[in-house]
Amino acid sequence: MTEIAASNFRHAQRHIRLDTILRLRWLAVLGQLAAIFIVAQGLEYNVEIVPCVSIIALSAAVNLGLQTAANPMQRLEPVQAAGLLALNIVELAGLLYFTGGLQNPFSFLFLAPVLISATALPARFTFGLGVLAVACASVLFFFHLPLPWDSDDPLVLPPIYLVGVWLSIVLAIGVTSLYSFQVTEEARKLADALAATELVLAREQHLTQLDGLAAAAAHELGTPLATIFLISRELEKTVKDASIAADLKTLREQTQRCRDILSKITQLSPTGAPFDRMKLSELIEEVVAPHRDFGVEIKVRIAVAVVAEPVGSRNPAILYGVGNIVENAVDFARTTVEVNAWWNKDIIELVISDDGPGIPPDILNRIGEPYLSRRRTVDDGGGERRGLGLGVFIARTLLERTGAKVSFTNRTFPEHGAVVQISWPRQRFETIETLEETIG
Repeated sequence: MTEIAASNFRHAQRHIRLDTILRLRWLAVLGQLAAIFIVAQGLEYNVEIVPCVSIIALSAAVNLGLQTAANPMQRLEPVQAAGLLALNIVELAGLLYFTGGLQNPFSFLFLAPVLISATALPARFTFGLGVLAVACASVLFFFHLPLPWDSDDPLVLPPIYLVGVWLSIVLAIGVTSLYSFQVTEEARKLADALAATELVLAREQHLTQLDGLAAAAAHELGTPLATIFLISRELEKTVKDASIAADLKTLREQTQRCRDILSKITQLSPTGAPFDRMKLSELIEEVVAPHRDFGVEIKVRIAVAVVAEPVGSRNPAILYGVGNIVENAVDFARTTVEVNAWWNKDIIELVISDDGPGIPPDILNRIGEPYLSRRRTVDDGGGERRGLGLGVFIARTLLERTGAKVSFTNRTFPEHGAVVQISWPRQRFETIETLEETIG
């Protein structure tokens, strides 16, 4: 019931397809050409057409070069994607220089490359692009050509307004990119954690299948080996030739050895074939047994009830989920972990508690989120291991998929320690058959 390391799933390298960025750049080229055409021809304003079209043509040439030299379907390294987004910012700054600087309402397009980076690239690249965008906006505040406007009625904006525009761009870049990054990061964490959950399910299923295969092989091979053993023993008694008798004796001994090996294989699983039916008390004992020899006393209390004890399948999702919670309780406990169970005709409830420090109030309502952890490792110099991370998320997800409700609380003062309550509808618990049903 070991907890999967979060590092196996987190901080995977992030890649953007070249085709995605090229599509955005071509969209920018078309939009910029349309804006210049409308302002110059439709509104008949005086626009610096040659330098603006030159910048747009350069952007289009870069796009064509990238499409020709590279496969658009390839995924760019983060630094390459950040470089193309930085080029977008510089090109936009060049166009704004010739069209009024921050007076141009399109100056807010500085946000676009930063937001794209916030949703797809590591934080350091997003920060760098944000700094570049703010730097370009700051330069344009002081240096730019006049805004294309009617020469008979020129537009003059007060400096305080331009300061407000600059400040709004800076704040928009900071706030929206931070928000986008956090939302995207949460989605990534959830996706990675769910992938880890599916990996645990697959691993538990494979282990169970191997368990069943070993039992089936031992059963199927037992009969022919017994036949070989009996025949070799009888032949050994009747053969007069000493050399042949010695060979028959060796054959009998090796056959017996094979039978002993198969006998040990069948004993590896206490319940034999996969998904055997087992009582709730047997399930609890199977989960608790691996954690009894770690210096923490584990007390198991089964309430006496009028209704018969519930019997369910030996479900790997339940075994892993409950086992992970018991393991965390043993890690946190000072001396004792209690596992209490009771049931009636409608509900089955399992309560796991410890006498440790309890769950910190600031994360009590967030228990079960992926990568929520305060665990300190030896490398951190923290001494004791303290934390609730990916393993608890996996355990809670697996248990909820079997129909359980899982809640986390602390003991009432003056007692201390964490309490995990797991409850199933009795009918659901007793009808869970296979891992495939749990996954579905």
